[in-house]
This record gives sequence, structure tokens and C-alpha cells, in this order.
Amino acid sequence: MELSKVRDLLDQHTPIMVTAKGATMGLATGTVTGAIVAALFDRDVPPVKKNVTHPELMRTLKVCGNYGLTFAALGGIYAGVEQLLEKQRKKKDFINGAVGAFVAGASVLGFKGRSISSGLFCGSALAFTSAVLEHCLSDDKTHDQ
Repeated sequence: MELSKVRDLLDQHTPIMVTAKGATMGLATGTVTGAIVAALFDRDVPPVKKNVTHPELMRTLKVCGNYGLTFAALGGIYAGVEQLLEKQRKKKDFINGAVGAFVAGASVLGFKGRSISSGLFCGSALAFTSAVLEHCLSDDKTHDQ
């Protein structure tokens, strides 16, 4: 595939492409965050096992993968729901982002927390954060013009 075709494909603003970009960005961010967490905060060195050659490396890779997949799911669900709501409602406002954040937080973090109350709390917190950030960023845009 030619470089110009790849560039044209990535410039498309379809819900599928935005969801893929959100998931990819989440995967990259989560992997880096997992590496930082594993290096700085996870000081429990696993016992040396006979069938594992580098137990510390394996632990770090598991933490990176766990964070990466969590962030990828959050980014993909958030971007996908936001884009689908924007296309369905034919409006681009903070409600799309708030609903996307709620669905992403409630589904992913609620699943990881294994309770409905933690899912609702995480979804609400992410929805509130998304709405506040969208409001603050939209105010900055209108004041600059």
C-alpha cells in the first residue's frame, strides 16, 4: 500500500477510524504507564522459578500488558461511543463525550472492580471529568476568537 493511501485512510474521520485511533493511543499510553508503575511502585520481586528465566521481566511485561489493554479498552469504547452518538444525534457537544466516558468507565473499570457500584462510580467520575474538560476547552476556544 502506498504511503499516500495510508495517509488518506488515517485522515478519515469515520467512527471506525476514530475508535481504532483511540484504542491505539490508549494501548501506547497504558503500556508506558504500566512500565513506569512496574519500575517505580511494584517492588515485590517474584520468587525465582525453574521454568521462568527472567521473572522480573515477565512481571513487568504482565503489568505493561494489563495497563495497556485497560487503557486501550477505555480509549476505544470512549471514542466509539462518542462518535456514534455524534453521528446519531447530529450534534457535537459535551453530552457525547460525557456519555462515552460513562460507558467506558462503567464497563471497563466496573468489570475490573467486579461490582456494579464501582462501575457506576467510575463511569460517573469519568463522565464528570469529560464534561468539565469539554466545557473548559470550549470556553477557551470562544474566548480566543
